[in-house]
Amino acid sequence: MDKKKTFPHMGKRIMKSAIAVALCFAISFIRGDNGIVFYSQLAAIWCIQAYTIDTWKSALQRMLGTVIGALYGLLFLLGKGEFAVSGVIGKWIDAAFISVMIVVILYTTVVIHKKQASYFSCVVFLSIVVNHLNDANPYLFVWNRFLDTTIGIIVGIFVNSFSLPKNKQKDVLFVSGLDDLLINEQERLSDYSRVQLNRMIDDGANFTVSTVRTPAAVMELMSDVRLRLPVVAMDGAVLYDIREHEYKKVYVISKDKAKELLTLIHRQGLKCFTNVIIDDTLVIYYEDMEDEIQRSLVNKLRHSPYRNYIKRPVPESEDVVYIMLFDKYEKIKDFYLLLEEKGYSKELKIEMYNSVDTEGYSYLKMFNRNASKKNMINYLKEESGLTKTVTFGSVPDEYDVVVESGNINKLVHILKRLYEPLWKLNCKPGSISMEKGKDIVG
Repeated sequence: MDKKKTFPHMGKRIMKSAIAVALCFAISFIRGDNGIVFYSQLAAIWCIQAYTIDTWKSALQRMLGTVIGALYGLLFLLGKGEFAVSGVIGKWIDAAFISVMIVVILYTTVVIHKKQASYFSCVVFLSIVVNHLNDANPYLFVWNRFLDTTIGIIVGIFVNSFSLPKNKQKDVLFVSGLDDLLINEQERLSDYSRVQLNRMIDDGANFTVSTVRTPAAVMELMSDVRLRLPVVAMDGAVLYDIREHEYKKVYVISKDKAKELLTLIHRQGLKCFTNVIIDDTLVIYYEDMEDEIQRSLVNKLRHSPYRNYIKRPVPESEDVVYIMLFDKYEKIKDFYLLLEEKGYSKELKIEMYNSVDTEGYSYLKMFNRNASKKNMINYLKEESGLTKTVTFGSVPDEYDVVVESGNINKLVHILKRLYEPLWKLNCKPGSISMEKGKDIVG
């Protein structure tokens, strides 16, 4: 059955570009159609960028290119007036001199360390000396060319920076799940969500994510999002600062308890992955996997630049963040019951869930009993000096805001309304639960 075709969300940048073009028309009409509105509109559209900081960079780049091109165009016109040669020979001389001037213009941008303006410098120069060389008053075109571009830049900056005053909630900690809320089945963040999240974060929104995945997975999936706050990872076992590459808080299983668990695992003939943090680096110790499916899991994850897999026993001197087993359901179930029988379920947080991607296989993870998303989010809120928390998830009665999974742009729509509401936001503390329905192993 064919899937229903969906169209991407129409972002503000599209509408702002149309508004900028309309404003350029209006200004041109007011000026009595002096100049060429086309150049204003090109400059305005160029300045309509996804982020405000990029708008200013684009504006400066376009303005500098215009100034350089216009100045060299003016110099060429002055030289042409003094040393004019008519006829076919004159055309060949003009062509040769214009070509040489391109070298001068490009080298100028290199000397002043503004190579990004080289293209616009050449465009402006050529538009003056090629298309309008024989105008009755070419100097007037140089001035209008500069003025048209300046008008377009001002319009572009105004349109892209304009926003109605809103009551922004900068004292609220917004925490979202990851799978099925921000990323799709292909484990990708939509362009719309990426741009809108970055805009809000740059504007001061206190946004982060909470997930059962490792920090390595978060860095891969959210690499294009400028997260300022640490992320809650490993189901609440760690709080990791992506910018500083530093673990701010970690709930660990003690050395003695980890040794006890590993001994029990080996006695049952099972293999495991043991996650340890050494000098702010996550190291995953593992053993030879006899099962082909287990080996394929290792091969899939160990090639990531964010993960450090080491095939050797865990050093007894290291505390353990969590231990993960991945095996056939019957083996995992029997081991889970053994842990309960020996009382480990009262000492640790133990989670077991079936694999969605591999039928007949299951995961089992063991954490410090205090490792929870709720505990870590409360710690982050206190450390950040924030007074309120809003959590997003897909499990009813577990989050402040329940978002139906599947539409990965919906969460961002809701977040925008909560961050910039029409009235003051009244937040109540929410609870956090585990994301379910996917194989989330790192």
